[in-house]
Formats: sequence, C-alpha cells, structure tokens
Amino acid sequence: MISILIAASIGLLISILFTPYLIRVFSKQGFGQEIREEGPQGHKSKRGTPTMGGVAIIVAMVVGYFAAHIIDWVRGSRSDGPTASGLLVLFLAVALGLVGFLDDFIKIRKQRNLGLNKTAKLVGQLVVAVAFGILVLQFADENGLTPASQHLSYVRDLTLIFLPVPVFIIFTYLLISAWSNAVNFTDGLDGLAGGAGAMVLATYVVISFWQARLSCVETPQAACYDVRDPLDLAVVAAAATGACVGFLWWNAAPAKIFMGDTGSLALGGLVAGLSMTTRTELLAIVIGGLFVVEMISVVAQIAVFRTTRRRLFRMAPFHHHFELAGWAETTVIIRFWLLAAICCMFGLGLFYSEQLGLGGG
Repeated sequence: MISILIAASIGLLISILFTPYLIRVFSKQGFGQEIREEGPQGHKSKRGTPTMGGVAIIVAMVVGYFAAHIIDWVRGSRSDGPTASGLLVLFLAVALGLVGFLDDFIKIRKQRNLGLNKTAKLVGQLVVAVAFGILVLQFADENGLTPASQHLSYVRDLTLIFLPVPVFIIFTYLLISAWSNAVNFTDGLDGLAGGAGAMVLATYVVISFWQARLSCVETPQAACYDVRDPLDLAVVAAAATGACVGFLWWNAAPAKIFMGDTGSLALGGLVAGLSMTTRTELLAIVIGGLFVVEMISVVAQIAVFRTTRRRLFRMAPFHHHFELAGWAETTVIIRFWLLAAICCMFGLGLFYSEQLGLGGG
C-alpha cells in the first residue's frame, strides 16, 4: 500500500512541477496547437497553445513507478521490484506516446491539424501492439502465470473463449487501437481526457489492489484472482493517476497546455494494457464508458452521413455537439466528468458484485 501512495505522490509532484517547464520551453520553440477549421468557432482562440504536454504525464508516470520501487528497496521492503506485467504496461504507454509525439511534432512543423498520415499512424500502432501481444504471453512466473491470458476476460478469464496466438495478437491490436483512438477522440476540450483518464486509472488502482489481496497465489480459493503481478499493476496505475492529476492542474480550462496525441495515445495504451493484464477487458468497456461512447459517436456520425448524407450530431465527437447546442465548454467538461465518474463507480460495483456472487466478499 505504501508503494502505491509513493508512486501516486511522486507522479503528481513531478507532473505538476515539470509541466510549467514544458509550457515555457514549448512556447519559446513555437510548439503551438493547430485548430481544425471546421471545429467550433470558440476554439479558434486556442490556436498556439503549447501541445505535446503528454510528455509530462509519461515522464511523471515512469519516474513515479521506479521511484516507488527504489524507495521500497531502500526501506528494505519485501517487494520484488519491477515486474514483467508492470514494465510491459509502461512499455505500451511509452511506445504509443512516442507515436503520438511524432504525430504532434509533424503537425507543429508543417503548421497543420493533421500529423502522421493514416497509414503511418496505423503502422506505428500495429508495431507496438504486435510487440506487446507477443511479449505479454511470455515471462511466466513460478506458477505458470503470464502477464496476460489467451482467454477473453470479464472480471476473470472466460474459460469457454480461448484465443489461439495469431487471433490473440489480432485481438490485442484491435483492443489497443480502439482504446488509444477512443481517448484521442475524447481529447477535444480542456482537461476532459485528462480528468476522465485519471478516474479510470484510479479505478484500476482499486481493482489491482483488491486482486493482490485475493491473489490465487496468496490465498487459493474459489473467488481468488489469477493475475500475475496485481500489486505492481496498482503501482503503475497509481503513478499514472498522479501524473494525470498533476497535469490537469495546468490543462484544466482555460488550458495552459494540451496533452496532444502524445498524451492521449499513451493514456489509451494504459487502459488497454491494464485491462489485459488485470483480466478485465470486457469490464473496461464499462469503466471507460465515456471514452467508448465518444468513439461510438464518431463511428455513428460517419456511418449515418455516408448512408443518408445527413449528420447524426451537429459535430463529432459528440462533446462538440453539446458545444454547438449552446452549452458552455466548462459545462460540457464537468458533466462529462460526472459521466466518467458514474461509469467508473458502476464498473467497480460490477467488479465487487461478481466477487460477492462467488462468496468472496
């Protein structure tokens, strides 16, 4: 528990102190956000606001994670140090963050709202996802547990649904691509993705910690969890939560800096990675419900327009629909944060009710 608190505290501290430095550096270098012409007119004033702030989130998360383990080691804790599961989730977030950084950098250099073309972005996500999909089935511990399972999972593995390795890798790519793009779509208003992301990650701190308490390795029973490194995953999620909250201090409306694709792709990778390593891929759809609905609004808008030549929403992602309907930006953000919080609480409720159903409460 102490390592979780240390990771969250250091992640928060690094993020809240490092972000102003990035604001000064990026402003000096002219690394400002380009605003799409067809977007809400009220967003035109945001042009030139420093972007790529996701760098602060990634750095704070990584420093918070390793600092927690170093402090544990200095304290003489029984902690085994960084684990395969924790390191792989960090790898996924950092690698996707790098893809997003390249996208942001091209936008800035070419002074346009489009960075990497669709093919380049697709290839970047594909390479990262395939590498993660292969590695996450390696590194079995003494009990034979690997960081992820080839079974589809809700709160535990669904034993009836087994994915052969090639199918599992395809599934991994689709999952990672879906989550990273879902968070990316949500990142359209000041602090919206950062605040919602912090809630989802905090939920995974609770889930991972609960799984550690009822690990099948520690307490074999009907209601235990076959997760390889749940406590270390809680440390990763805590460090990322602290990093998001610290960044949100500067990213909240009116934003002094945007996370850019650097941050949104990294956060999406975290959600995907944590869902796979905690065996909660299906439950994550509920926990990250706001991100899911934002992505569905984009898909639905495209599908309806191509078939009927009419728009389902005034603009997609659908947070812009409410802006164009006359809601103030801060009103949209706060109400969407509330929706994100409801999704997280409902997800936790489902997680705990499943445990009660097995007599593990």
